[in-house]
Amino acid sequence: MSSSRGYFHLHLPNPFTTFKNNNNNNKMFFQRLFSMANFTSSSSYSPKSSSSSIQTVYDTCKNNLTPSVAPSTKLIHDITSKLDTIGPADVGLKEEQLKDDRGHGFSMPNILNRVDRWAQPITYVGLNESESFTMCMFCFPTSSVIPLHDHPKMTVLSKVLYGSLHVKAYDWVEPPCIKDSNDVARGPVRLAKLAVDKVLSAPCPTSVLYPETGGNIHCFTAVTSCAVLDILTPPYEESAGRRCTYYRDYPYSSFRSEGDPIDGKEDEYVWLEEIQTPDDLYMRQGMYAGPPIQI
Repeated sequence: MSSSRGYFHLHLPNPFTTFKNNNNNNKMFFQRLFSMANFTSSSSYSPKSSSSSIQTVYDTCKNNLTPSVAPSTKLIHDITSKLDTIGPADVGLKEEQLKDDRGHGFSMPNILNRVDRWAQPITYVGLNESESFTMCMFCFPTSSVIPLHDHPKMTVLSKVLYGSLHVKAYDWVEPPCIKDSNDVARGPVRLAKLAVDKVLSAPCPTSVLYPETGGNIHCFTAVTSCAVLDILTPPYEESAGRRCTYYRDYPYSSFRSEGDPIDGKEDEYVWLEEIQTPDDLYMRQGMYAGPPIQI
């Protein structure tokens, strides 16, 4: 990481990368998403905020998470209990920053990287990246969306810091039910079942998704301006089989056939098709302005 004149340049693996004609590993991550704009912090950390809460979360993750072993139920409970204490001020978000920014992040846009006011960019703020976990924040303008994507072999803990976020999430039906499409423009589709469909409004408990349960394939839609603190373990790493894949969903009726392994209402099932990173997914990097984290 480096900073200059308030601008933050992130050189970390990107969980939301474009895979078109990309044969490189995760070193290419984030470059496309954050090449169009920078984010200027409007303020530095205020001493009135707790200086220990986010450090405690980080220390617990650093001392216990590994890239090769899934976190235990006890460890997840320990981390979530600490995340539940985190509020906007603990990560440097001020009250005046919580208003709807209409797509400009929490600052005026860089004049050299001005974007359409209605482009609704989502701001990504990296707090830590290691072989064991990623700690980051996503700051959403109202109505912005992170499309349906997965977290292969990963556990993800998400804490809504402020505002309201609609989460819709699926898990794969096992054993896999895969069908070829009659449309040459489409790829194969795979059956998934709805796991989560609700609005999370702060303050609320930390949510957890697991490698195969809890809604590993999800999409986010900002009902209001909002922010989410995420811990992903292990982090995205294409060479280790943890590539972020995006999906298009189709109603179950689109490819229904006799003998499909459904258990419940048809509207709880969808067919998912792998797609390239959507062109309208626009993110930009942000500067962490909370209490320093001792690595």
